[in-house]
Amino acid sequence: MSLTILAQITAASGHEGLVRAELEKLIDITRAEPGCLSYDLHLDNENPRLFAFFERWESRALWQDHMNTPHLAAYMQATSESVEAFVLNEMTQIG
Repeated sequence: MSLTILAQITAASGHEGLVRAELEKLIDITRAEPGCLSYDLHLDNENPRLFAFFERWESRALWQDHMNTPHLAAYMQATSESVEAFVLNEMTQIG
């Protein structure tokens, strides 16, 4: 059974450009990872500081591998002072 991830990232005020650029760096490299079925970045239409990744993975184990990649660690380091909030939901598709 696949795993769906909803990751919501709120940039600190004035840092939305940096956060967006760092998030965009993750897209192609993550889509090439084993087990990645989809990895799509979204920007809220009303709040330019709110980003969301809608991800689908073949398994939780493969998603966990993604969470331990060097490119994700680099993102975390680059945005450590620029992200106000991060909310992650692990979900199962039911319909």
